[in-house]
This record gives sequence, structure tokens and C-alpha cells, in this order.
Amino acid sequence: MNLSSRGRRQAGILAGYLRGKKLNAIYASPMKRVQQTLAPLLKNGAPAPTVLPGLCEVDFGDWTGFNWEEVRRKFGVHPYDWLDEIELGAVPNGENGVQFRVRVESCLFEVIRRHPGGTAASFCHGGVIRMMLAILLELPLPKTNAFEIEYASVTQVALRPHLNEIELLNFTPWRDLVA
Repeated sequence: MNLSSRGRRQAGILAGYLRGKKLNAIYASPMKRVQQTLAPLLKNGAPAPTVLPGLCEVDFGDWTGFNWEEVRRKFGVHPYDWLDEIELGAVPNGENGVQFRVRVESCLFEVIRRHPGGTAASFCHGGVIRMMLAILLELPLPKTNAFEIEYASVTQVALRPHLNEIELLNFTPWRDLVA
């Protein structure tokens, strides 16, 4: 599905914010909406992205195409329990927590290995951001449900020798500008 007009405005504002940041590299999911979110930044001379299929959103299996209310009605799962369901491998025909973690972890550690001491941006999906946070902060995936992750938001983690530190979480440069 394509970005909405609101999503396109958010992506433009996000690109303006990121234009002032030094990015050594950009990595991106190949999924259409991520590519559309990234497009305004690329028009302004940002580094060409490396597309990593491992940054695709979690495979929701039989839930794919349903909104959270439809999932609740059809599958009897409360929308706020989605991370628990993934972790438990309870999403019918979907990716389980171990599969999801292995996929995202391999991408994350490859990016870290390629850019020691540098700044790399990952354009991806909320579930992937949550998994990255779970890995970097050594949290169970369901604990990341405590974090709000908006579309076209920035989450920034500084990797330190003994502690990874969240510097920005769900920063939305468009919040006050997009109705």
C-alpha cells in the first residue's frame, strides 16, 4: 500500500530534519512504504541506501491485511498483545519471535560492523525498530510495547562500550506541523 498524503508530508518533514545530520550510511527495507518515506531524503543528496530484505516488517501470517480491531474480532487477540503473540509464535502462519530476532539481529550487527563509530540510519518498520531496541537494550520483545513508535519517527541509540543508550525515542519532527 502507498503512503497517504499525510504520510508523504511526514516523510518530507522527516527528510528536512535528517538533512542536517551526518549519516555515514542508510539502510532500508525494500517494502514500498519505506521506500516512499525515504525518497524525499534521497532527493537531497543523502547517501544511496543499501536495501536489506531482513529489515522487512515481521511476517504477520494470517493477520496480514487486517487492522487491529479486525484481528481482535477474527482471531480473539487483543491488539496490545501482538508482541507477546509474535514472541510466543502464536500468530497463525506468521513469523515467530526467534525467527524475527535472528533476521533483524543479523542486519543490525552487519550495520554495526560496517560502521564502527559512525552514524547509520535504518529506514524500516515499527516492529523492526522494536526488535532492534530489544536486542540493543537486552529486553524481551514484548517489553518494547512500552515504547511509542510512530510512522516517520526517529529513534537514535548510541552504542557505548558498556551500555547502549537511547538518545532519541520516537522523535517526530512533523508532530506539530502535520494535522
